[in-house]
Amino acid sequence: MDVRPGPDPGRAAPEHRDAYLLTGLCLALYAGALLAWTVCGIAQGDGSIWDFAESLFNPGSAATPQLLGPYEWAFTAAFLVIAALALARRRLARSAALLSGFLLLAASLREGVGLCHATYRHQYSNDPLGSWALATRGLGLVVALVVLCVMFPASERWRESRRDRRLAPAPEAGWHRSSAICGVLFLLMGLARLGWVVADLTAAEADALRYLHGAVDGSVLGTLDLTASAEFATLGSVLVLLVLGVLAVRGRHEVRGALLVFAAMQLYLTVRTVVWLTVTDFFHQSFETTTGALSVATTAYGLAAMTSVVVLATGHGFGPYGGPRTEGLRAAAVGRHGGL
Repeated sequence: MDVRPGPDPGRAAPEHRDAYLLTGLCLALYAGALLAWTVCGIAQGDGSIWDFAESLFNPGSAATPQLLGPYEWAFTAAFLVIAALALARRRLARSAALLSGFLLLAASLREGVGLCHATYRHQYSNDPLGSWALATRGLGLVVALVVLCVMFPASERWRESRRDRRLAPAPEAGWHRSSAICGVLFLLMGLARLGWVVADLTAAEADALRYLHGAVDGSVLGTLDLTASAEFATLGSVLVLLVLGVLAVRGRHEVRGALLVFAAMQLYLTVRTVVWLTVTDFFHQSFETTTGALSVATTAYGLAAMTSVVVLATGHGFGPYGGPRTEGLRAAAVGRHGGL
């Protein structure tokens, strides 16, 4: 009987090595560009590095406004983590990299729509950092296209079909349970946020057309800004939560990396919101109105749901990505019963 360990199921096949290497380098390069903007913002501001560290979690801090916002800070950390996983050729990185590619592409297309306006284009030439901002936008578009083009063909579903199903009933069952739970949590969070968007757009003083325009056109704010607009970030998060939720409920274990990364990003943003609500004493006044109570309930659910997804996605319930390896099951069975 062959007792040699089989290939690591969490590692990409050798034929996909170049795709993972190129993805890791591209994402690391773009993360480096975002880090450079962050350092530039700290250097231009009047605050210290400690003031910036406080602003990472406290929106009400007195630090000077930065060139990037919390969404970009979260993406910088996510890109660095995904790049490290891709360079290590972990299969976990594939879906996370594809998610990053889609989000970068969406942001680039939004900026492209804004560049169709002559007034907005002139801001790039008039601003001292305009050329660097345009280069960063262009780099984001190139990175998005490269990641999507090289990672889409790097699928290994054929590898799953060759797995001996007789030896993996427990990991499969565990993976389906964890995946379904993550999917339901994502769907509920997405529906809750969608409900808030609909409520905001149907309010008497709301301008729904301007809101939707701001989500797809980078020139709406009228200023050159590398930070994501509230409209784009909100609608983008709703779409990602719903799409990933459906895929997870359907048992697509290859989305585990995307679930983990996006849940971690949302957890950071939710913690930041909780800090803001705490320092503004919103919690003590929230239950005076129905809207305030619902807002607190949504925030509390987001904190619990995203924490749960992070815990589940980093656990051992996702089969070939985190569950017991086939040879480990075989060795355990041999040790208990002396043979198979």
